[in-house]
Amino acid sequence: MHAPQQIINQTKKWIDDVVVACHFCPFAAQVVKQKKVHYEVETGTDSDACMDAVLRELIRLDNDADIETSFLIFPHTFTQFDDFLDLVALAEALLKRNGYVGIYQLASFHPLYQFDNAPENDAANYTNRSVYPMLHLLREASIDKALEHYKNPENIPSANIDFARGKGLAFMGKLRETCL
Repeated sequence: MHAPQQIINQTKKWIDDVVVACHFCPFAAQVVKQKKVHYEVETGTDSDACMDAVLRELIRLDNDADIETSFLIFPHTFTQFDDFLDLVALAEALLKRNGYVGIYQLASFHPLYQFDNAPENDAANYTNRSVYPMLHLLREASIDKALEHYKNPENIPSANIDFARGKGLAFMGKLRETCL
């Protein structure tokens, strides 16, 4: 088992070497450079503990305007992608139940991430294949503001898919693995 700081360091490396370097999120570099990202490791193993962790992160964002975005990392749980999707659904319901829809947005990343209708060996899956299962909480207002200054944001997903497929499955897999 890895210590929390090692898990955070591996996650930061993945964000730097994959998300930022491959331009999967054109807005990530600035937020990372400004050190406005919070990383939290959750070691709880049941859904209730994990939902408590999500709520704590939402409250942290409420209370600290200097944090632009937060990654909640689950290094020991939700190793199966279907189980992780259940967690994502619970987290989305928690946002709705607590009045956070329109305030925060939830993104998800997982080592076995697979887009709907995509084969398991599609390199495009690596646009969301992280080093650990994690939930990414983003401020909706910041996303809206960033999109105002970005030409054709609707093209971001297809550009990411094209990039990953152009690099190929072996390259994308190796790139992620070097973060561990």
